[in-house]
Amino acid sequence: MNGAMWILILVVLALIYLFRWNQRRLILPNLLDKYVLITGCDSGFGNLAAKQLDKRGINVLAACLTEKGAENLKKETSSRLKTVILDVTDSQSVNAAAAWVSSIVGDKGLWGVVNNAGISVPTAPNEWLTKEDFYKILNVNLLGVVDVTLKMLPLIRKARGRVVNVASIAGRLTICGGGYCMSKYGVESFSDSLRREMKPFGVKVCIIEPGFFATQVTDAKLMKDCTNKRWAQVPDEIRRSYGQQYFEKYCYNVELSLSMSNTKLSLVSDAMEHALTAVHPKTRYSAGWDAKLLYLPLSYLPTVISDFIISSMTPKPVRVS
Repeated sequence: MNGAMWILILVVLALIYLFRWNQRRLILPNLLDKYVLITGCDSGFGNLAAKQLDKRGINVLAACLTEKGAENLKKETSSRLKTVILDVTDSQSVNAAAAWVSSIVGDKGLWGVVNNAGISVPTAPNEWLTKEDFYKILNVNLLGVVDVTLKMLPLIRKARGRVVNVASIAGRLTICGGGYCMSKYGVESFSDSLRREMKPFGVKVCIIEPGFFATQVTDAKLMKDCTNKRWAQVPDEIRRSYGQQYFEKYCYNVELSLSMSNTKLSLVSDAMEHALTAVHPKTRYSAGWDAKLLYLPLSYLPTVISDFIISSMTPKPVRVS
C-alpha cells in the first residue's frame, strides 16, 4: 500500500468514529413521560442510578430489598420516585412487584428495567464450596434477573423500551471460583438471546460490564469473613492438600484486589442512564479502567495465555498429587 491509501483508510475510520460518536450523543425526547424500574436500590449502583434518573425528571420505580433502604432513598429524592420492596429470589415478590408496576404505568407501558440486584458471596475456590453456595448466588444474580425480566417484558414491549442488565467483567473472564462468574456469564448469555428475540418488537437490550467498584459486592471484610468460614468448614483432607499458606495467600490476594476498587460509581450509573435515554444505546458498556485496559483485553487472548497470566497470580497448593 502507498501512503495515499493509508491516509484514505485513516480518514474513513475517523469518519466512522465521528458518525458513531455523534449517534451516541442523541438523547430521546419526552423523558419525563417514561417509567423505569431499577432493582437493588438499597445501595451502590442502583441507589445512585435511582437518584440520578430522578434528577433527570424520569419516573423512577425503585425496588429495594429492605424497608430501611427504601425509606433512606425516599429521603434523598423527589416525591416523583416510588419504592417497592422486592426480593428477586421470591417469585411471589416478583409477581407482586410486576402487578404494582402495571398499576402505575398503565397503557404507557414500562420504558425500562435495570436488573442491578446482585451478591458476591459465598465466593472461594470451587472445592471449598457446596452446591448450595453456588445456588445462592445464581438464584439472585441470574435467576432473579430472568424472573424480573420475564414478568416485566409485556410492559416493556408495550412501550418499545429497554432492558438493561448488569453483568460484570467477570462475565467475560473468569477471575475466581464459585457462582459469581458463572452467574454473570449467564446474564451475558440471557441478554444476548433476549436482544435478538426482542429486536422485532423494538425493544433494546443492553449489558453493563463493570470492573471492580467499591460497593457491597466488593466489600473486603464480607469476602474475607466468607473465605474464613468456608476454610474452617472444609474436610481435613482438603485443608491438608491446599495448605495454610495457600489460604493465607488467597485471602491476601482478595484483599489486595478489592482494595483497588474504583470509588467513582457514577461511571456505572452514567452507563445505565445512557442505555435508557440514548436514541442509539450501546449493546455493551464497559465501566472502569480495569475493565477496559486489563480484563477485556485478557478475555480476547488465547486461553493458554490468559490461563498462564491468571494462574501466575494465584497461590499454589502444598500437595498436587
